[in-house]
Amino acid sequence: MLHSIHMTIAEKPLLGVLFDMDGVLVDSEDLTSAAVQRMYREWYGVEIPQSAFKPYIGAGEDMFIGGPARDYGLIIDLPAAKARAYEFYDELALKTEFVLAGALEYPRICKERGLKIAIASAADLVKVRINLRSLGLDTAFFDVVLTGSDMTRKKPFPDIYLLAAERIGVDPENCLVIEDAVNGIKAGVSAGARCLGITSSFDETVLFGAGASWCAPDLARAPLPWQLAGVSA
Repeated sequence: MLHSIHMTIAEKPLLGVLFDMDGVLVDSEDLTSAAVQRMYREWYGVEIPQSAFKPYIGAGEDMFIGGPARDYGLIIDLPAAKARAYEFYDELALKTEFVLAGALEYPRICKERGLKIAIASAADLVKVRINLRSLGLDTAFFDVVLTGSDMTRKKPFPDIYLLAAERIGVDPENCLVIEDAVNGIKAGVSAGARCLGITSSFDETVLFGAGASWCAPDLARAPLPWQLAGVSA
């Protein structure tokens, strides 16, 4: 069921949809954590608990991998560590079904309706390509695909959503950002977009606190953008 904290809904039509990927289209948090934990275990002989990664969800792999290293006082070769973690992630992705409910249908229906659709993921391009392979899609399905590899400043900075809106030719105020992470919601709000939070990584109280206008369990149970104008608290 959709939940909204707004008593009134902005009148501006939603003409573009900017999708985060991890936690929105694919349930990749456990896979990513497992891949990074294996890298730390095999390369550095350290066991990093999954809880150590939680603060860095949605901020890109530099932070997801580098943040716990800093927290645990480890000095790592970040580019090499990321490359190795992606190798492990690729292995896991090939044998794991982790596509989230509605992940294929929701973007397709938006596209058929004439809305512009974009991927705006803080993950690096190599990971986005692995995830798209699991979805059975390629980059050409979306009007724009932006990744952490394209950005200097990652979420929670608004840069990726501002650029995605610019590239699809839609004002940010007319865009719906779909995110699962606090860092991503903050980025979308800072960009001037309205945000739909998917509660795959954080509960709705946390996402509403970050600035989400609506929350839903997954895209299969989320209203489509043109239906949100009729939703009130």
